[in-house]
Amino acid sequence: MTDDPADSDRLKPPEGGEKPRLRVVGSDGYADWDEVYVDNVVWIYRLLYSKVGNRPDAEDLTTEVFLAAFGPLRITAARLEVRAYLAATARTVLAGYWRRRLGVEVTGIDPELAVRELDDPSSRSAAPARARAVLAMLPERHRRVLELRFLEARSIRETAREMGISVANAKVLQHRALRMAARTQPGGQS
Repeated sequence: MTDDPADSDRLKPPEGGEKPRLRVVGSDGYADWDEVYVDNVVWIYRLLYSKVGNRPDAEDLTTEVFLAAFGPLRITAARLEVRAYLAATARTVLAGYWRRRLGVEVTGIDPELAVRELDDPSSRSAAPARARAVLAMLPERHRRVLELRFLEARSIRETAREMGISVANAKVLQHRALRMAARTQPGGQS
């Protein structure tokens, strides 16, 4: 996982049955992947939660960030470099999430917010308030299908039954509602 050829020789087990040598890690680096995870998981989770506004998606996206970083991230990098890399990976993962959800690429993660997330454990997400504002601007049927599907976590079949429409109609209505919501800006602009 390192770029230095000398490092690859040190990672090979020594010949002749000798015990592997221990590697000294400076105070600015990480000893292993467990330490990388433990030191960064909370702020990554909080950052993603502030962007998506719900726990299950934030947890899934946090996992995705660490899985994506596992291969390319050099464990020998300094802590600040690791955090910068994880923030960039979180931005990429978040962009993929919104592209899959809404068909819109949203890649804005304020680096200052990421730093504040490390220091402020009590920060609350503004996403629920933004979601309510967007939903309030939608026509009744569009708003209702999104409430049932995403706020109440109903299946498409349950949503169709609740609204008295076919499953196919519920799918179309949900798609149109998501597209309309993506174009809607709270504050009256559209």
